[in-house]
Amino acid sequence: MEVNGIAHIQISVRRFTECGAFYGELMPFLGLRKVHESDRLLYWVGARTGFGISPVDPAQADAPHDPMRSGLHHLCFRARSRYDVDAVYPMVRELGAEIVRAPEDGPWAPGYYSLSFYDPDGIRLEVNHVPGEGVFAEGAGFDPASDY
Repeated sequence: MEVNGIAHIQISVRRFTECGAFYGELMPFLGLRKVHESDRLLYWVGARTGFGISPVDPAQADAPHDPMRSGLHHLCFRARSRYDVDAVYPMVRELGAEIVRAPEDGPWAPGYYSLSFYDPDGIRLEVNHVPGEGVFAEGAGFDPASDY
């Protein structure tokens, strides 16, 4: 068997209202449309991707996201072009996102180009473009020692 990608990702956030507004702008910009909205889940679909956010358990409300703890380190959306990566940059700046890395080339795959930023809950997001097959190409490598 070989999977056909990842069907959906759902993250839990402490600041559900603020994150809902943030993702409510970001997801349509990335081509996903909202298909569900309640006080327990916001969910978008598009580009063969499902993405949802839900509020954390109240007992976890004071625990900030830590990418080095077990769980999600960061989430990367794949763009169709470098131009698309560049287009996301002013949009997330307008949303007030803290920028980790402005659009730039990176060492992770041949032609890797990406932007990285935090959502309102401190979860790192990335938008990247890799031309062709990237690390899936014959002989291409990935440097796990690179600062990711």
